[in-house]
Parts: sequence; structure tokens; C-alpha cells
Amino acid sequence: MKRQIQKSIITLTSGQVALMGSVAPLYASTGWDLLREIEIKEELTETSYSAQKNFPAAMKDGIAQFDLTGYVVLLWSEGDISEFMLISDMGFCPFCGNPEHGTALQVQLQTPNTTVQDGQRITVRGALEPVYDPETSQAARLVEAKILN
Repeated sequence: MKRQIQKSIITLTSGQVALMGSVAPLYASTGWDLLREIEIKEELTETSYSAQKNFPAAMKDGIAQFDLTGYVVLLWSEGDISEFMLISDMGFCPFCGNPEHGTALQVQLQTPNTTVQDGQRITVRGALEPVYDPETSQAARLVEAKILN
């Protein structure tokens, strides 16, 4: 039995990205909109799983500088925070198991932070990397990120 699922996931918010060192507006949409354009075709059989991803041209090779505003979802709450999920809307739950949970992005900070709080609205800047691994539906992550506010 083979099942195919199509969905677009993961998103960001902001209006500017740096492409090859220059800052350019993101075609009158937000970073979250760009991430919503990622198409994922999942194939599930009794013995295998595969996620084929189709990325918008603007992010196929990654984006060196990407600003995004959203809400923090902590993965753990003890000690220094070096990684968390960023969601576009507080009404979305990235861990509920529903493929329609909305957009979420894994953020890896350049320097661990002790003050970031669950549910806090922040803006981060980092390198947006596409995730090509066919064994996960994760499509992008923000690495070497800094908190701007």
C-alpha cells in the first residue's frame, strides 16, 4: 500500500533577505510566505518513508541573511537556549502531529541565550538552509542566528 501526501510547510516572517551579499526585498511577501511555497511530496509504504521537496528558486541554494519574526517554542527550558522552534502564529502547535499545524522553523543560535522565553515574540537573523534529506519532512532551518530584539 502506497500513500502520497502533498503539503507545504515551514515559514518565516520578515521582508528582507540577503542574496549573494546584497539586501533585497522578498518580492512583496514575507519570509513566512516564502517558506509556505516549499512543496513536500511524502510517500509512505508499509516499509518506507520518503519526502521529496521542491523549493522556491529564491531559496534553493539557501539565503545567507534572512530575517524572521515569530513566536518562540522552547524545546527545553533549562540552562542556556541554543535551539528552539519559531512559529508564525501562537495558535499553531508544531508538535501536535497534525500536518496542518501551520508553519514552524528550527532556529539554531550562534550564541546560547539565557533570556529567551516560551511564547516570546522575537526577530532573528541567520542563514536559511534548505533541508534536502528525504527521510524527514523538515524542509528548512535557520542557523548561526542572532536575536535582533
